[in-house]
Amino acid sequence: MQRAKDTFYIAVRDRIASLNPARLVLLRGLSRPGVLVEENELAVGFWPTDAFRLRWTELSLGTDNEAPLAALRCEIVYATAGSAGNGGMDRGRMISAMDAELAAAIQQSPQNAAKQDFTAATGPVTLKSNIFWGGLTFGPLNINGEQLERTATVDVYSYQEAGDQ
Repeated sequence: MQRAKDTFYIAVRDRIASLNPARLVLLRGLSRPGVLVEENELAVGFWPTDAFRLRWTELSLGTDNEAPLAALRCEIVYATAGSAGNGGMDRGRMISAMDAELAAAIQQSPQNAAKQDFTAATGPVTLKSNIFWGGLTFGPLNINGEQLERTATVDVYSYQEAGDQ
């Protein structure tokens, strides 16, 4: 399942980066595209705003086939306090822009990607199967102090191959 999670993250990261190259996050002194995977990051006191955080919350495995189908639920959490130049008064517009970016990235065709193994020292290795995902479901908009926050969910599917964990 780790390969499916990694592949989905890379697909979303690359799509967001192509849609909005300015969506960057600064973590541990490095600037990178504004998509993070919570389980892959060091513990922090607070998460950066204006970035998408992927969180894997549910897993189910089918047993009907020779290659079981894994279904993984991904929550995508994001927040904004608006821009400093506008005193945060544009936070509604900014969360709407993030909603649109995420929808475009997830619903862009194709809604699949070749599954890859990213553990090789020589670079990613393309495997025999694909991952694929369903539609995006947006949760309610929440107000947390000066920030607007939302969680969206998407189900990601992957046939298990030899060596998948």
